[in-house]
Amino acid sequence: MTERAGAGPPRRLVVLRHAKSARPEGVTDHERPLAPRGRRDAPAAGHALAEADRLPDLALCSTAVRARRTWELAAAQWGTPPPVRHDRRLYHGGAAELLAVVHEVPAEVGTLLLVGHNPGLEDLVLTLAGDGPDDTLGRVRAKFPTSAVAVLSWRGAAWRALAPGGALLTSLTVPRGPRG
Repeated sequence: MTERAGAGPPRRLVVLRHAKSARPEGVTDHERPLAPRGRRDAPAAGHALAEADRLPDLALCSTAVRARRTWELAAAQWGTPPPVRHDRRLYHGGAAELLAVVHEVPAEVGTLLLVGHNPGLEDLVLTLAGDGPDDTLGRVRAKFPTSAVAVLSWRGAAWRALAPGGALLTSLTVPRGPRG
């Protein structure tokens, strides 16, 4: 499949749900750390992005500890990680708020990575995916698990032009690290 039709250069939005988190007693939701499985899966997500040539030009990451740690472990798999901006709106934002954040991205960014949370990320992917393989869309509708990576493609002169239904969902992967 190719990028969704439109005017402008090809662009990719890579959506990464944070890796599996722990729920320690007495720790606020925002401060929850990664669970052991999350500490294994986050590097696997970074490796999968590198192997698929999906490295971003810019990363936008939730301020929550589990999202920040997912970013750090994933980005450690790359030679030179891109700049990252931490944005509190990615913490509990719904699809409309997340899209508003994407609309602020500079036009020179070709591939953008969002690291955040459900249900916002799943809703954003489904809102933007005007097309894609039925099995891939169905998998997102069924569940967007921790460490899931969705890739949406589109053409546009500026990120602010990305609209609901305006992208093609090209892939969904759920990288898992080694068990042990």
